[in-house]
Amino acid sequence: MSEYSATVRWERGDQVFVDDQYSRAHAWHFDGGLAVPASASPEIVPPPYSVAANVDPEEALVASLSSCHMLFFLAMAAKRGIVVDCYSDAASGYLAKDENDRLAMTRVILRPRASYSGKKMPTMPQLQKLHHRSHELCFIANSVRTDVRIEIIS
Repeated sequence: MSEYSATVRWERGDQVFVDDQYSRAHAWHFDGGLAVPASASPEIVPPPYSVAANVDPEEALVASLSSCHMLFFLAMAAKRGIVVDCYSDAASGYLAKDENDRLAMTRVILRPRASYSGKKMPTMPQLQKLHHRSHELCFIANSVRTDVRIEIIS
């Protein structure tokens, strides 16, 4: 078993707070020393009480799913002798009411696009199999109820 941690830090400063007009800007601190500016989504909390330039939890969930999928895909491609030169994913997440009438990230669509070189150029059926297996192995995807779909962009 492995343990992962992050420290989330927010400070009120001189804001009144109880009037609900306080900044939702905060920071995520990770063990390597990186601090990521975070905020509530401006879709949820309008500016100036949110910071659109900062990462919000919804975006972070989408990025986490995409990153986990990519890392498994790259590892499996390398083991099969497929040289991946570039990989990108224009992933999207959708916040909607779930079956219990609660807001949830109900769907995330990953749109992986990669370029390849070398002797082993993958076919679409091979890519579909690699992406399917990557999704099965991704422990972030295995941890959420969200419907995660893969739309391969060739």
